[in-house]
Amino acid sequence: MSKDTEIDMEEVKLNEVDQEKQPMTGDGPSPAGETNGSVKLKVPDDVVTFTGLSKEELMKVAGTPGWVRTRWVLLVLFWLGWIGMLAGAIVIIVQAPRCKPIPEMNWWNEGPLYQIPDLEAFSGGMKGLEAKLDQLTQIKVKGLILGPLHTVQADYVDTLNLKKINPLVGSDEDFEAVLTKAHKKSISVILDLTPNYKGSDPWFTGSDEVVEKLIDAAEHWINLGVDGIKVSALNIASGFADWPKLRAAVQGNRTEDAKKRALMGVVAGIPALQVSQLVNVSGVDLVLPDLLSTNVDGVERIKAVDTLYSQQSSVGWGLGASKLEPLSKVATTPDLQHLYQLLLFTLPGTPVFTYGDEIGLLPVNGTESPMMIWDTDEESPNLDEAAKANRTERSNLRSWFKSLSELRGKERSLLHGDYYPLDSSTSSLAFLRVWDQSERYITVVNWGAKPSKLKLTLPPTEGVILPETAKVMMSRDKNLAEDSSVSLDMITLGPEKAVILQFPFTG
Repeated sequence: MSKDTEIDMEEVKLNEVDQEKQPMTGDGPSPAGETNGSVKLKVPDDVVTFTGLSKEELMKVAGTPGWVRTRWVLLVLFWLGWIGMLAGAIVIIVQAPRCKPIPEMNWWNEGPLYQIPDLEAFSGGMKGLEAKLDQLTQIKVKGLILGPLHTVQADYVDTLNLKKINPLVGSDEDFEAVLTKAHKKSISVILDLTPNYKGSDPWFTGSDEVVEKLIDAAEHWINLGVDGIKVSALNIASGFADWPKLRAAVQGNRTEDAKKRALMGVVAGIPALQVSQLVNVSGVDLVLPDLLSTNVDGVERIKAVDTLYSQQSSVGWGLGASKLEPLSKVATTPDLQHLYQLLLFTLPGTPVFTYGDEIGLLPVNGTESPMMIWDTDEESPNLDEAAKANRTERSNLRSWFKSLSELRGKERSLLHGDYYPLDSSTSSLAFLRVWDQSERYITVVNWGAKPSKLKLTLPPTEGVILPETAKVMMSRDKNLAEDSSVSLDMITLGPEKAVILQFPFTG
């Protein structure tokens, strides 16, 4: 085969390959000028694509009177709608009820405060207290008042050492462990530094040496992390020349961010008006009087509350607490114990209890402290019927205490609300607690031996309108079942019974 013939054969092969690469069309070869892979379709002449108006055409139409009027109408409607919405918003804001400013609240106002004067009887010492903090958290305790724990011999001022913990209850390390765990659980700790707590005169006749020791000790414990200091016989202590120095040692260096340290004082045997004056003169953060214990008449009790209501953030209420005595010493029956728990938790002020008040722990003869009972919720098949009944009663009382503590902690009307007396007699009283746009509560208690009838009304001048009926929130009277509705015009409460009523805010 000649060389020219080989060349011709190669051209034929290349042409065949090129034909395979040609795009497929329905009608054979593509027309000249068409790109590979494209299909050219013929558009019918009668189909017209809308391309919109040109700029010149739009400008010509926009100037017509009809379009001008339409634009002005739309513009006016837009601004009228916008102004109307703005005016409506302003009217809503102006006419909406204004929220009442919440008063200043400190940790000691959140309550309840729980006194433990005898750590040995309560928990076997400081280490036992650390182990029991979980149970105190369950009943919503906000502050512990410990001691006195310092060393001293009765009426011997030379033996006074306010910075040394009695080794029978624990060491400094044990105390610091309690502080640490308590703070983790949001429980504050107040230390009772009443100097001569074992003797006849709590202040050793008020020598300068005693006051100087107290100031030094207060600074020591505050620096260690204690949240407050408590002293007895405030009416005497506040008259000492160095009392302002003690206040400065406890209350000094207060800033908005730092936790406040509380100076607490106890007074006994003075009327409500003097207690009120003492709060102002002494500058204490919290005063604990014995007004409920000394006044057993309902009219007198309600008058005492009336006098101190405006200072509720600085007033604590207790029954026996001012003397470190259990509530059961006065409230000798389970019904009365339920009653006074309800009363203390709903009064305008801080409820203060002594350990065991939550289970009705009974006092003992003499000066010995009662041993705390911790098996309230435990099962034991070896108990006789009387023991089982006692345990059930303690458990029920503790549940009542816990429910009241939780209610007070979450309801503004009970936490810091306004107070209005409704009715009172020699053995009963009733009052109202309200706060702006919050649920309202009425406390009714009768500690007498006979049923009591109370008319729950308010004069129009008070500015609060009571409804005709209210719901029973918590009750110890079987004739006033919980969640039932009762008339406020006249309510009959059985002997040694207590009830708390609730009605909503209606504007």
